[in-house]
Amino acid sequence: MGYDWDSCPASVKKWINHLEAGIRHARQVEIVGIYLHGSLAMGGFHPKHSDVDLLVVIASPLGVEDKRRLTSLFLSISNEPYPVEITFLHMRQLENWSHPCPYEFHYSEYWRERLEQDLQHHTNLYLHTDIKTDPDLAAHMMIVNQSGICLSGLPIADVFPNIPQSDYIASIMGDFQECLEQMTVNPIYCVLNTLRVYSFLLEGSILSKLEAGKWGIDILPEIYHSTVHTVVNAYTDGEPCKNISHTELVTYKNYISNKVQSLLCT
Repeated sequence: MGYDWDSCPASVKKWINHLEAGIRHARQVEIVGIYLHGSLAMGGFHPKHSDVDLLVVIASPLGVEDKRRLTSLFLSISNEPYPVEITFLHMRQLENWSHPCPYEFHYSEYWRERLEQDLQHHTNLYLHTDIKTDPDLAAHMMIVNQSGICLSGLPIADVFPNIPQSDYIASIMGDFQECLEQMTVNPIYCVLNTLRVYSFLLEGSILSKLEAGKWGIDILPEIYHSTVHTVVNAYTDGEPCKNISHTELVTYKNYISNKVQSLLCT
């Protein structure tokens, strides 16, 4: 079972409210709005393994000290118990859309050690004011526009631009290529995300991971049903993916790669 914002346990909402309060306390600039996207907005959130995905829109750029305070907050709260993936953008970065989109600050568990080192050693290797861009933001904003949740602030339609389909495809294809490379290492994420890309290119559907898995079972040739069933069950149970062979993952990878490439060429 996957939760959305309306159906998730009260403890999840309480934790997110605590996170939101921490963000408001840590920053010095005006917050335009805080927006939920990802699995908790789309109905595929699992408390055992899902991230809490947020976009925070601010009225002006963040200073280095703002970023240090926010880093301290996220280092203390992320993975206690839910991992945080959060990006801060200011309004000018949204009013003049470009891909890949620039952003002010980003935190995820992938960046934990590097940001921790900057704080501990009072360095600015990652906590600085240089302009950075993230190709994933086109996909995040497309999902916000379709199914995001405004936790506070201005409505989504008043803040986020319409994302050109070409930018969205470029964004999800970057992740698709990474999933092909990591298929046998992280089969749950990679099988489900490659199916999300395939469903969009084939039908124009933006699906959660869980929805994509169920869609794949319905539409893929029978030879791949067992592979996708195994992945969906592991995702639903919040457990590691067992009883799935290297050979069947490689076979699936080759199939989905060929299908997606053929759709891109049409």
